[in-house]
Amino acid sequence: MEIKGKVHEVAPTVQVTDSLKKRELILEYIENPQYPEYLKFEAIQDRCNLLDNVKAGDDVEVFFNLKGRPWTDKTGKKSYFNSMQLWKINLLAGAGAASTPEYAPPADISSTPDEDDLPF
Repeated sequence: MEIKGKVHEVAPTVQVTDSLKKRELILEYIENPQYPEYLKFEAIQDRCNLLDNVKAGDDVEVFFNLKGRPWTDKTGKKSYFNSMQLWKINLLAGAGAASTPEYAPPADISSTPDEDDLPF
């Protein structure tokens, strides 16, 4: 799955156990500007490094897997949890990009002098 939005927050990497580390990304998703959504993505293990160059305010495209699992508490009550595990992130153009274009603008040939010394 994929979604585009603005980075609201990037959390530091947390070592959960000896063999598990994770990092969270909060994305502001504005489908309806009156009610923005704040979505939490998890980067697990080596994917934590994907967020090193991402900062609040960046416009990004996030690729993720939607995961769901049941959990039963001590009283036997069953609950369900969802998580969105990030596996790729792209910075979108315009998010801190240089203001110079990647190509030269077209030349304005209408402003050339009327006299032309070309042989043809």
